[in-house]
Amino acid sequence: MRKTLVTAAIAAALTVGCLAPGASAAAAPQPLTVSVLSHGSAAGTTVIGGHQQPGTRLRTNAVTTDSVHTLAIDYQVQETYYYCGPAATRIALSARVSPPSQDELAWELGTTVNGTDAISQVTPVLNSDGNTGWYETKEMPNDPPTQAQRDLLWRDVVLDIDNNYPIVANIVAPPGNQPPGYPSDQTIYHYFTVIGYDDSDSTVLIADPASFSGYQIYWLSFDQLATLIPPKGYSA
Repeated sequence: MRKTLVTAAIAAALTVGCLAPGASAAAAPQPLTVSVLSHGSAAGTTVIGGHQQPGTRLRTNAVTTDSVHTLAIDYQVQETYYYCGPAATRIALSARVSPPSQDELAWELGTTVNGTDAISQVTPVLNSDGNTGWYETKEMPNDPPTQAQRDLLWRDVVLDIDNNYPIVANIVAPPGNQPPGYPSDQTIYHYFTVIGYDDSDSTVLIADPASFSGYQIYWLSFDQLATLIPPKGYSA
């Protein structure tokens, strides 16, 4: 079964994070560079929001402290309601190369109006377009995840970020367990990108292409990340 970011009804109702199929995004100005620690790194902290026009770009700065490591990436709001996979992939690639457009990545990923089927479609594109063999598909079929799956996820977050490889995660966010701004009465099938961590707070930095309610980049607890991915997976 294909997984969509939002249903047609949600797409019609929401004014952020969505764009009708076939519509094009307006030309964006030069990307704003944002400081990822300006408001701290506690879970639920928003780094930046309110720039929800489809196609809008932002840049994050790389930070390394005793406990925090974040990557410099080129963020872009997804250009259609079903482009979360291409947009999340583009964000991840931007840490290492000049990334293809969302349209080009949608073609490579096999994305349709029904979304991008599985994380296994993302992994080879990250490797081919990033000129690397780093990425592997990691499945998390158990919901809730096992301790071994949680331990591997945290190890992957730290190892990948420390080596300048963002992680693309395929998530399922039901009512009661959602990142900030998500429509609280819907289960959302989605892709976003992990671009940093703080091991003192056990938080991860998320670049979320949907921009639900204008939330683009925010800190999320690792515990919540670990509960959002099952029964899907991630590329790391």
